[in-house]
Amino acid sequence: MGSWNSTEMEVLSSVLGWIAFCAWSISFYPQVILNFKRKSVIGLNFDFVVLNLTKHSSYLIYNASVFFSSAVQRQYRQKYGLDEMIPVAANDVAFSIHAVVLTAFTLFQIGIYDRGGQKVSKTSILILSVAWLTVIICVFIAIPSHSWLWLVSCFSTLQVVMTVIKYIPQAVMNFQRKSTVGFSIGNILLDLVGGLANYGQMTVQSIDQHSWVNFYGNIGKTLLSLVSIFFDIVFILQHYVIYPAHKIVKSESPGMVSQEPLVTSNEDA
Repeated sequence: MGSWNSTEMEVLSSVLGWIAFCAWSISFYPQVILNFKRKSVIGLNFDFVVLNLTKHSSYLIYNASVFFSSAVQRQYRQKYGLDEMIPVAANDVAFSIHAVVLTAFTLFQIGIYDRGGQKVSKTSILILSVAWLTVIICVFIAIPSHSWLWLVSCFSTLQVVMTVIKYIPQAVMNFQRKSTVGFSIGNILLDLVGGLANYGQMTVQSIDQHSWVNFYGNIGKTLLSLVSIFFDIVFILQHYVIYPAHKIVKSESPGMVSQEPLVTSNEDA
Protein backbone atom coordinates (compact mmCIF):
# COMPACT_ATOMS: atom_id res chain seq x y z
CA MET A 1 0.00 0.00 0.00
CA GLY A 2 1.40 3.40 -0.98
CA SER A 3 2.53 5.80 1.72
CA TRP A 4 4.05 9.27 1.89
CA ASN A 5 7.83 9.62 1.78
CA SER A 6 7.79 13.14 3.22
CA THR A 7 5.64 14.41 6.08
CA GLU A 8 5.98 17.96 4.75
CA MET A 9 4.67 16.90 1.33
CA GLU A 10 1.79 15.04 2.95
CA VAL A 11 0.78 18.12 4.95
CA LEU A 12 1.12 20.39 1.88
CA SER A 13 -0.98 18.03 -0.20
CA SER A 14 -3.66 17.94 2.48
CA VAL A 15 -3.70 21.74 2.74
CA LEU A 16 -3.98 22.17 -1.05
CA GLY A 17 -6.69 19.52 -1.17
CA TRP A 18 -8.82 21.25 1.41
CA ILE A 19 -8.23 24.64 -0.22
CA ALA A 20 -9.63 23.14 -3.43
CA PHE A 21 -12.51 21.63 -1.48
CA CYS A 22 -13.37 24.92 0.23
CA ALA A 23 -13.06 27.01 -2.95
CA TRP A 24 -15.09 24.59 -5.06
CA SER A 25 -17.70 24.10 -2.35
CA ILE A 26 -18.14 27.81 -1.62
CA SER A 27 -18.31 28.48 -5.37
CA PHE A 28 -21.87 27.10 -5.44
CA TYR A 29 -23.20 29.72 -3.03
CA PRO A 30 -22.79 32.98 -5.00
CA GLN A 31 -25.19 31.69 -7.67
CA VAL A 32 -27.66 30.37 -5.10
CA ILE A 33 -27.57 33.69 -3.21
CA LEU A 34 -27.89 35.70 -6.45
CA ASN A 35 -30.94 33.65 -7.46
CA PHE A 36 -32.48 34.21 -4.04
CA LYS A 37 -31.89 37.98 -4.06
CA ARG A 38 -33.26 38.44 -7.58
CA LYS A 39 -36.06 35.87 -7.16
CA SER A 40 -35.14 35.06 -10.73
CA VAL A 41 -32.94 32.60 -12.62
CA ILE A 42 -33.00 34.48 -15.91
CA GLY A 43 -29.43 34.65 -17.16
CA LEU A 44 -28.50 31.27 -15.67
CA ASN A 45 -28.53 28.63 -18.39
CA PHE A 46 -30.67 25.65 -17.39
CA ASP A 47 -28.71 23.25 -19.58
CA PHE A 48 -25.63 24.19 -17.57
CA VAL A 49 -27.38 23.21 -14.34
CA VAL A 50 -28.86 19.87 -15.41
CA LEU A 51 -25.64 18.79 -17.12
CA ASN A 52 -23.75 19.88 -14.02
CA LEU A 53 -25.96 17.68 -11.84
CA THR A 54 -25.17 14.62 -13.95
CA LYS A 55 -21.50 15.55 -13.90
CA HIS A 56 -21.32 15.81 -10.11
CA SER A 57 -23.46 12.70 -9.60
CA SER A 58 -21.14 10.59 -11.73
CA TYR A 59 -18.09 12.15 -10.05
CA LEU A 60 -19.53 11.28 -6.62
CA ILE A 61 -20.02 7.66 -7.66
CA TYR A 62 -16.42 7.51 -8.89
CA ASN A 63 -14.88 9.17 -5.84
CA ALA A 64 -16.91 7.21 -3.29
CA SER A 65 -16.18 3.91 -5.04
CA VAL A 66 -12.43 4.46 -5.26
CA PHE A 67 -12.17 5.82 -1.71
CA PHE A 68 -14.35 3.27 0.10
CA SER A 69 -14.29 0.09 -2.02
CA SER A 70 -11.45 -2.32 -1.23
CA ALA A 71 -12.23 -4.22 -4.44
CA VAL A 72 -11.75 -1.12 -6.58
CA GLN A 73 -8.57 -0.19 -4.70
CA ARG A 74 -7.17 -3.68 -5.17
CA GLN A 75 -7.82 -3.61 -8.92
CA TYR A 76 -6.30 -0.12 -9.11
CA ARG A 77 -3.04 -1.26 -7.52
CA GLN A 78 -2.95 -4.40 -9.65
CA LYS A 79 -3.10 -2.16 -12.71
CA TYR A 80 -0.83 0.71 -11.67
CA GLY A 81 1.42 -0.83 -9.01
CA LEU A 82 1.10 -2.14 -5.46
CA ASP A 83 2.98 0.83 -4.02
CA GLU A 84 0.76 3.44 -5.67
CA MET A 85 -1.54 5.57 -3.54
CA ILE A 86 -5.17 5.74 -4.57
CA PRO A 87 -5.85 8.99 -6.48
CA VAL A 88 -8.89 10.01 -4.43
CA ALA A 89 -8.70 11.80 -1.07
CA ALA A 90 -11.33 12.45 1.60
CA ASN A 91 -11.79 16.03 0.38
CA ASP A 92 -12.73 14.70 -3.08
CA VAL A 93 -15.57 12.66 -1.62
CA ALA A 94 -16.71 15.51 0.63
CA PHE A 95 -16.71 17.93 -2.29
CA SER A 96 -18.74 15.58 -4.50
CA ILE A 97 -21.45 15.09 -1.88
CA HIS A 98 -21.72 18.83 -1.30
CA ALA A 99 -21.73 19.54 -5.05
CA VAL A 100 -24.63 17.18 -5.74
CA VAL A 101 -26.70 18.71 -2.93
CA LEU A 102 -26.07 22.34 -3.97
CA THR A 103 -26.59 21.68 -7.68
CA ALA A 104 -29.86 19.93 -6.90
CA PHE A 105 -30.87 22.94 -4.79
CA THR A 106 -30.06 25.29 -7.69
CA LEU A 107 -32.30 23.14 -9.88
CA PHE A 108 -35.00 23.53 -7.23
CA GLN A 109 -34.58 27.32 -7.46
CA ILE A 110 -35.11 27.10 -11.21
CA GLY A 111 -38.43 25.44 -10.46
CA ILE A 112 -39.71 28.16 -8.09
CA TYR A 113 -38.21 31.45 -9.38
CA ASP A 114 -38.96 33.55 -12.46
CA ARG A 115 -37.60 31.73 -15.50
CA GLY A 116 -38.79 34.04 -18.24
CA GLY A 117 -38.93 32.03 -21.44
CA GLN A 118 -35.94 29.85 -20.56
CA LYS A 119 -36.15 26.06 -20.43
CA VAL A 120 -33.98 22.98 -20.69
CA SER A 121 -33.19 22.30 -24.34
CA LYS A 122 -34.14 19.11 -26.14
CA THR A 123 -30.46 18.67 -27.00
CA SER A 124 -29.52 18.48 -23.32
CA ILE A 125 -32.32 16.04 -22.60
CA LEU A 126 -31.06 13.84 -25.43
CA ILE A 127 -27.46 14.06 -24.17
CA LEU A 128 -28.49 13.08 -20.64
CA SER A 129 -30.62 10.19 -21.89
CA VAL A 130 -27.76 8.79 -23.96
CA ALA A 131 -25.29 9.29 -21.11
CA TRP A 132 -27.25 7.39 -18.49
CA LEU A 133 -28.29 4.67 -20.94
CA THR A 134 -24.59 4.14 -21.69
CA VAL A 135 -23.84 3.92 -17.97
CA ILE A 136 -26.54 1.28 -17.49
CA ILE A 137 -25.04 -0.76 -20.33
CA CYS A 138 -21.60 -0.48 -18.72
CA VAL A 139 -22.99 -1.78 -15.42
CA PHE A 140 -24.35 -4.92 -17.10
CA ILE A 141 -21.03 -5.44 -18.89
CA ALA A 142 -18.98 -5.07 -15.68
CA ILE A 143 -21.01 -7.31 -13.37
CA PRO A 144 -20.17 -10.74 -14.90
CA SER A 145 -16.40 -10.10 -14.91
CA HIS A 146 -16.31 -8.01 -11.70
CA SER A 147 -14.53 -5.24 -13.60
CA TRP A 148 -15.20 -2.67 -10.91
CA LEU A 149 -12.27 -0.40 -11.69
CA TRP A 150 -13.30 -0.25 -15.34
CA LEU A 151 -16.89 0.51 -14.30
CA VAL A 152 -16.00 3.40 -11.99
CA SER A 153 -13.67 4.67 -14.72
CA CYS A 154 -16.74 4.87 -16.95
CA PHE A 155 -18.33 7.20 -14.41
CA SER A 156 -15.13 9.22 -14.36
CA THR A 157 -15.22 9.49 -18.15
CA LEU A 158 -18.87 10.56 -17.99
CA GLN A 159 -18.11 13.38 -15.59
CA VAL A 160 -15.28 14.60 -17.83
CA VAL A 161 -17.59 14.61 -20.86
CA MET A 162 -20.26 16.46 -18.88
CA THR A 163 -17.66 18.98 -17.71
CA VAL A 164 -16.66 19.73 -21.30
CA ILE A 165 -20.27 20.03 -22.47
CA LYS A 166 -21.88 21.82 -19.52
CA TYR A 167 -20.00 25.12 -19.88
CA ILE A 168 -20.79 25.59 -23.56
CA PRO A 169 -24.50 26.55 -23.21
CA GLN A 170 -23.71 29.23 -20.62
CA ALA A 171 -20.83 30.67 -22.65
CA VAL A 172 -23.02 30.79 -25.78
CA MET A 173 -25.89 32.34 -23.84
CA ASN A 174 -23.60 35.08 -22.49
CA PHE A 175 -22.49 35.75 -26.06
CA GLN A 176 -26.03 35.92 -27.39
CA ARG A 177 -27.20 38.25 -24.59
CA LYS A 178 -23.95 40.27 -24.69
CA SER A 179 -24.18 40.17 -20.90
CA THR A 180 -23.29 37.99 -17.91
CA VAL A 181 -26.04 39.45 -15.69
CA GLY A 182 -27.75 36.62 -13.82
CA PHE A 183 -24.67 34.39 -13.92
CA SER A 184 -22.46 34.78 -10.83
CA ILE A 185 -18.79 35.54 -11.51
CA GLY A 186 -18.06 34.66 -7.88
CA ASN A 187 -18.75 31.07 -8.78
CA ILE A 188 -16.16 31.23 -11.55
CA LEU A 189 -13.41 32.93 -9.53
CA LEU A 190 -13.70 30.36 -6.74
CA ASP A 191 -13.84 27.54 -9.27
CA LEU A 192 -10.55 28.78 -10.74
CA VAL A 193 -8.89 28.80 -7.31
CA GLY A 194 -10.16 25.27 -6.72
CA GLY A 195 -8.83 24.03 -10.05
CA LEU A 196 -5.37 25.46 -9.47
CA ALA A 197 -5.22 24.08 -5.92
CA ASN A 198 -6.36 20.69 -7.20
CA TYR A 199 -3.52 20.56 -9.71
CA GLY A 200 -1.14 21.63 -6.96
CA GLN A 201 -2.26 18.76 -4.75
CA MET A 202 -1.79 16.21 -7.51
CA THR A 203 1.64 17.62 -8.36
CA VAL A 204 2.82 17.46 -4.74
CA GLN A 205 1.73 13.83 -4.46
CA SER A 206 3.46 12.94 -7.73
CA ILE A 207 6.72 14.60 -6.64
CA ASP A 208 6.64 12.77 -3.32
CA GLN A 209 5.99 9.41 -4.97
CA HIS A 210 8.46 10.05 -7.83
CA SER A 211 5.69 8.96 -10.18
CA TRP A 212 3.17 10.71 -12.44
CA VAL A 213 0.69 7.84 -12.27
CA ASN A 214 -1.40 10.13 -10.07
CA PHE A 215 -2.20 12.15 -13.20
CA TYR A 216 -2.90 9.47 -15.80
CA GLY A 217 -4.23 6.99 -13.22
CA ASN A 218 -6.95 9.49 -12.39
CA ILE A 219 -7.40 11.05 -15.81
CA GLY A 220 -10.88 12.25 -14.87
CA LYS A 221 -9.59 14.49 -12.11
CA THR A 222 -6.76 15.74 -14.34
CA LEU A 223 -9.00 16.65 -17.27
CA LEU A 224 -11.63 18.05 -14.93
CA SER A 225 -9.26 20.69 -13.63
CA LEU A 226 -7.85 21.50 -17.07
CA VAL A 227 -11.24 21.96 -18.72
CA SER A 228 -12.63 23.90 -15.76
CA ILE A 229 -9.68 26.31 -15.74
CA PHE A 230 -10.06 26.92 -19.49
CA PHE A 231 -13.76 27.82 -19.25
CA ASP A 232 -13.21 29.82 -16.07
CA ILE A 233 -10.86 32.03 -18.06
CA VAL A 234 -13.45 32.33 -20.84
CA PHE A 235 -16.15 33.43 -18.37
CA ILE A 236 -13.77 35.88 -16.64
CA LEU A 237 -12.98 37.46 -20.01
CA GLN A 238 -16.68 37.67 -20.84
CA HIS A 239 -17.54 39.28 -17.51
CA TYR A 240 -14.69 41.75 -17.08
CA VAL A 241 -13.45 42.42 -20.62
CA ILE A 242 -16.02 41.63 -23.31
CA TYR A 243 -19.31 42.39 -21.52
CA PRO A 244 -18.32 44.46 -18.46
CA ALA A 245 -21.18 45.61 -16.22
CA HIS A 246 -20.05 49.28 -16.26
CA LYS A 247 -21.27 49.57 -19.86
CA ILE A 248 -24.79 49.00 -18.58
CA VAL A 249 -24.33 51.35 -15.64
CA LYS A 250 -23.39 54.21 -17.95
CA SER A 251 -26.63 54.04 -19.86
CA GLU A 252 -29.12 53.01 -17.18
CA SER A 253 -30.14 54.26 -13.76
CA PRO A 254 -29.09 52.13 -10.76
CA GLY A 255 -32.59 50.76 -10.39
CA MET A 256 -32.65 49.52 -13.96
CA VAL A 257 -29.17 48.02 -14.23
CA SER A 258 -30.17 44.54 -13.17
CA GLN A 259 -33.49 44.57 -15.00
CA GLU A 260 -32.87 45.68 -18.57
CA PRO A 261 -30.68 42.74 -19.64
CA LEU A 262 -33.21 40.39 -18.08
CA VAL A 263 -36.03 41.77 -20.18
CA THR A 264 -33.86 41.42 -23.29
CA SER A 265 -33.04 37.84 -22.38
CA ASN A 266 -36.69 37.05 -21.84
CA GLU A 267 -37.64 38.42 -25.22
CA ASP A 268 -34.80 36.59 -26.97
CA ALA A 269 -35.64 33.24 -25.38
